[in-house]
Amino acid sequence: MQYFSSSAKLGILGGGQLGKMLLYTTRKWDVCTHVLDPSASAPSRLACDHFVQGDFKDYQTVYDFGKGLDVLTIEIEHVNTEALRQLEKEGVQTYPSAATLELIQNKGVQKDFYQQHHIPTAPHQRFENKQLLQQAIDSHKLSFPFVWKAALMGYDGQGVSIIRSRADMDRLSDGECIAEKLVPFTHELAVTVARNPSGETVTYPVVEMEFHPEANQVEYVLCPARIAEDIKEKAMAVALQVSEALDHVGLLAVELFLTEAGEILVNEVAPRPHNSGHHTIETAHTDQFEQHIRAILNLPLGSTRPVIAGVMVNLVGAEGHTGQVHYENIARALEVEGVTPHIYGKKETRPFRKMGHVTIVDADLSRAREKAAQVKQLINVIST
Repeated sequence: MQYFSSSAKLGILGGGQLGKMLLYTTRKWDVCTHVLDPSASAPSRLACDHFVQGDFKDYQTVYDFGKGLDVLTIEIEHVNTEALRQLEKEGVQTYPSAATLELIQNKGVQKDFYQQHHIPTAPHQRFENKQLLQQAIDSHKLSFPFVWKAALMGYDGQGVSIIRSRADMDRLSDGECIAEKLVPFTHELAVTVARNPSGETVTYPVVEMEFHPEANQVEYVLCPARIAEDIKEKAMAVALQVSEALDHVGLLAVELFLTEAGEILVNEVAPRPHNSGHHTIETAHTDQFEQHIRAILNLPLGSTRPVIAGVMVNLVGAEGHTGQVHYENIARALEVEGVTPHIYGKKETRPFRKMGHVTIVDADLSRAREKAAQVKQLINVIST
């Protein structure tokens, strides 16, 4: 099918910053896009051809939105998959598929899938609710410490806690969850895999992620990762193993742990553009957003070869600030060589909300990391 300057329609479920950045490519290529998002002020609303305000978790809303489209994709996993299954039956190409999304949406199901396919991951137990989790502790079937994860709807660091004592249990929400062995790791890594319906597959270089200790969000992403070449090869091999098992189409961001023993373990995956790949806009021949569009439209995949080293810094809402957003000191940050800010277009800030990111490029990664720390200190995302 011809998508360039044609009547073909591409739909995106979700109109946040990831959708907005996907639209950079569709605008460049004159691909007709429809976006569905609950918010009337979604960042994607101005860049798409048709914007629909509605709930992407609602069956009828998703079905009605998708039935006139040729291809349908996502910028967030938490969408109604029953509607996607019906649309697939009616000939709408949905990438990732409803089956892939259903495996990924529930972290317990996702973890079971890894074990069934001999994909290395931390040992875990599944529980239907907090009461059964507590009973497992009382009966010594589960011991401290462990990592608690909500099975459903976890996002941007929400729904994950390290549980070291009974007192830590008090802050947990009820509902289906998993208890995962606390793994001693040295690095958190990520590999992005792209695959089109024809089976062509490429991987981006391994990146290293540094997390904010309180918000449990990615604070810095470094490309390339500061690890040995044999570890990079092992990480890419595991990411490809996950991709092949899921038979996914589009982008698949595979988050990994490098343990003290040198093992690579899968943490979780995201079947879409991901925070760990934002740096590619400046550092790669083909950025992750263009790559996702290429993949879902079954076009030849682009080169993932890096052109320069880079560090991405997330810009999140400052603690104690809620309301109309104001970005302090961006002009000063622009004085630093190699700095490119990306502001997502969210008008309201709140503590730890992702409001933008900055990529810093430099031929020397350590110098880029120093500049990233400088930028992090300079820019404050506050309310007016």
